Amino acid sequence: MSEHPRPEQEDSLEGLVVRAQAGDRPALEAVIRAVQGNVYRLALRFLWHPQDAEDASQEILVRILTGLGSFRGESRFRTWAYRVACNTLLTLRKQRMERQALSFEQMGEDLTRGLSDAPLSVEPEVDHALLLEEVKIGCTLAMLLCLDREQRLAYILGEIMEVDHQEAAAVLEITPAAFRKRLSRARARITSFMKSHCGLVNPGNACRCRKRVMTAVALGRVEPSRLLFASSLAHARAFPGVVGEIRRLEEARRAAALYRSHPAAQPAASFNTWLRHLLDHRPEIGPG
Repeated sequence: MSEHPRPEQEDSLEGLVVRAQAGDRPALEAVIRAVQGNVYRLALRFLWHPQDAEDASQEILVRILTGLGSFRGESRFRTWAYRVACNTLLTLRKQRMERQALSFEQMGEDLTRGLSDAPLSVEPEVDHALLLEEVKIGCTLAMLLCLDREQRLAYILGEIMEVDHQEAAAVLEITPAAFRKRLSRARARITSFMKSHCGLVNPGNACRCRKRVMTAVALGRVEPSRLLFASSLAHARAFPGVVGEIRRLEEARRAAALYRSHPAAQPAASFNTWLRHLLDHRPEIGPG
């Protein structure tokens, strides 16, 4: 299911923006909350670590809030908000996981090491489905870090979030032709890698999430007492059925479907507390 809103939702948001610019506080809150979920999920896919995604999202939302008065409606508001988000992400200094990021070749070698059929046993005890979910999401997000920043954003926007190519080009401030070329290269690299290494996309590959759990725990990549991504046991237990559906797709579509199968990530409760404080003590909206 696409994360991009339906046209009627967009029209409603445009009306809220006009009211927010005129000083309507409930409309302002609605505008910020309408974009904050996708802003966070964009940042998470771009940066991998939830804390880094929250920090980046905070900066993005402050920029959206303070720049709201300068928004002239020359594009859809959500397009403008995505542009603010992408410009912020592109100019961030490298975050923790980007500094550790591997090339596709290095990651491919890493995935061949440490595969184990030993029974899963961790302390504290965690449901095995959650451990598999944690490894699956962490590993697939790490694959995105093998792309350079420009290709990574193109892939997230165009393939995972399914933003229309014309709009995505406007977000990234490049021509539609340049966007399609950038997306095509990113898609080819991700698809080729998963077809060659990921057992979820290609059952013939040796790498399986289950075989990587114990090594991931031993290396500190997964902390059973503090899972970063796996928050819904029901979602995790339903995934075996989902992966069956993904494998029935043509090979070129499986990688993006795998990313879209991730649960809709939400920031920590402390982020919502921060957001409420921001709206209660909001910076002055820029001149209209």
